[in-house]
Formats: sequence, C-alpha cells, structure tokens
Amino acid sequence: MSQEPEDYIFVDAGNGRKLERFGAYLLDRPCSQALWRPSQPEQLWRQADAVFTREGRDGVWNRRRPIANAWNCRLAGLRFELQLTDFGHVGLFPEHALAWRQLPELAAKAGRQLTLLNLFAYSGGASLALAKADCQVCHLDASKKMLLWARRNAALNGLGTAAIRWICDDVQKFLRREIRRKNQYDAIILDPPSFGRGSRQELFQIDAHMLELLELCRQVLSKEAEFLFLSCHTPGYTPLLLKNLLRQIMPEGDIQAAEMTLPENKQTLPLPSGTYACWQRE
Repeated sequence: MSQEPEDYIFVDAGNGRKLERFGAYLLDRPCSQALWRPSQPEQLWRQADAVFTREGRDGVWNRRRPIANAWNCRLAGLRFELQLTDFGHVGLFPEHALAWRQLPELAAKAGRQLTLLNLFAYSGGASLALAKADCQVCHLDASKKMLLWARRNAALNGLGTAAIRWICDDVQKFLRREIRRKNQYDAIILDPPSFGRGSRQELFQIDAHMLELLELCRQVLSKEAEFLFLSCHTPGYTPLLLKNLLRQIMPEGDIQAAEMTLPENKQTLPLPSGTYACWQRE
C-alpha cells in the first residue's frame, strides 16, 4: 500500500517571516530567526491565504480568503487536524518531523515492544509515530484542549484504539508520582516550553526547572532504556547546551545533538527552528 503524499511545504523565509503551505492553505507568520532576505519573489508571498501579525501581547490573523475552522495536513506519514489559533500556531510544528521519522527506527532496533513517555506532548505527533511503531505510549500534556486535539489526530490516523494512555497533568507532579509508584519507561520524549502552566496553573520556567525535570526523567527510565529525546525552542539553548545537560544526567551512552530545521526546500535557505539532543543506550 503506497503512502499518502505529504502536503506540508516550507516555501520561504526572510525579513522576520516564514511562508508555509499546510495542506490547502498558504500561511505567512512571524519568524524571529529569519534575518536574511527572502529567496522567493514578493508576488509569491502575496498569495498567502492568511497572515499572522503580533500587536502588543496579542496576535491577529488577516484572512485574505475564507479558511475552514479546521482542515487536515499530512507530514511524516501522519495526518493532522489544523486550526488557526490566537497564538499564531496551527497545531503542527513541522521541525519535529525529524523525530517522528527517526525515533520509530530506534524503537524497531530494540527488537521488543517499548513503553514510551511523551511529555509536553502537544497535538500528538511523536505519540502517534511511536504508537504506529508498536510502542505502548503514555501521552501527557497539561492542556485539556490539546489532549482532545491529539485524540482527534489519533482517530485521523486510525489509532483511536491504539495503546496510548491520554493524561492531562503537570509534568513534574506526574513524574514524581510515577517514581513513587515505581513505574518506569523504556524511552522518553520531551519538548519543554520556555514558560508554561500545569493543569492546575503550576509554574514551569525552563531555566529554573530543566535540571530537576531531567533528573526526574532519569529516575523513571528503566535499566533497559533505549533513548531519551529532548528538544527545545528556547533562545540560547544550543545543541551543545542540551548535550551537556543530558551528559550530566545520563553519563553512560551516546548523545547526538543538532539544530532542528523545517523540512528542506532547495529553493530557499534552511530555517533553524530549535534544537535537540538524543541519548541512546550503547
């Protein structure tokens, strides 16, 4: 059975903006990393169906053409429900496609069914990719809205009855409870925000809580753990910084770290979109 063609395209970036096609719609959004000039002509940028601008602390979508309340987009073998949100997000961070493609391969190499914990799990891309790879997944996010969104994505991918536990909770509180229960996992994926609130408004600040968070993760990893994948979009958190953090927590094993970029388009310049570090058992 042939795989459906992908319909996400990174079109261009420059002048502090990025232009992307998400399925049926071409969207123009802010991007602080894109300090260079656009590679594509201005005429192409004018074709955007919607443009997001920030005004003070709020943001506004300028719809140039009618856009559905929700629509679908395919990337890395997965289908996603998308929406225009007040924050300029659409429910999909395409730079994570790297993990959705590579981590199932690591899981397959283990030669056994893995238990996987996905923290700050958002709309479920990693959870779905690993569930398709026959992992038993625990998907955790502090937002009930995002949890429901992720479950809709599971249904879109025929994974509505897959081995996924859906949990709405504060990450650190959940990890401490798992340690007390002596529950462990063979792999962990986490993408902590710079700043966030838990399910009961618990404060998370990456600079203050990252080391503690990683230590809690280490304690719930099994002795036969296969990998821990850490990604981050916080300015200043370089690949080397993430690698050093993981090395102190996980002194044994191999760690690879690099920038995340949007899926490549040969007609434009690569766009840095966060960093990652991946620990693997040797």
